[in-house]
Amino acid sequence: MKQDNTSGMGRAGFVIAKEGYPFIFAPAFTTVVLVVLGLTLPALLFAVLTLFVCFFFRDPDRTAPPDPDAIVSPADGRVIIAGERVKDPFDDKETLKISIFMSIFNVHVNRIPFDGRVEDILYHPGKFFSANLDKASVENEHNAVKITAEKNRSLWVVQIAGLVARRIICTIKKAEMVHKGARFGLICFGSRLDLYLPADTEIKISKGQKARAGETILGYMP
Repeated sequence: MKQDNTSGMGRAGFVIAKEGYPFIFAPAFTTVVLVVLGLTLPALLFAVLTLFVCFFFRDPDRTAPPDPDAIVSPADGRVIIAGERVKDPFDDKETLKISIFMSIFNVHVNRIPFDGRVEDILYHPGKFFSANLDKASVENEHNAVKITAEKNRSLWVVQIAGLVARRIICTIKKAEMVHKGARFGLICFGSRLDLYLPADTEIKISKGQKARAGETILGYMP
């Protein structure tokens, strides 16, 4: 699948991510069948479920900041780790880690944090612990994308499945050029995004702060 290399500008209304259509169809079809059968209460329950799934897969427009050195959030949600100094699990280099936890009420469309080239994509099947736990970074199912920018600056953005999530969607490919704020995938029903940044990145986010994918500046590349 091709990446959407726009930040979503120019669209209007309540837009649903196309990846959500299969999830919406089942409860919507069930609602129609129940209405035809005259089962009012079950039909209402499935109608509410259909509306919730539509809400979950909403895909609002976002505009990335113009500063070329700004790193933007790849996800909506709450920052649970902000600039912790760790060795990343992929290159074994000293990095600064930022983690963003997405509840089922957050927008789940993931966006590119920085302009560059997709250097590598590593998928790891795993477990489904609650995404806000530290061990979720390593033990849960995850999909790691390495983006290399100018001056050989690179970062990893990792999509991590959570307790309820059972599907990670990534729409970019290795060697593809990607742009800050563009959509690159989503995770279904509660999850987490980890970022591993160069050790001298200037962090501009705090633990507990809310972030918006494609817009909130997490820090600045050195």
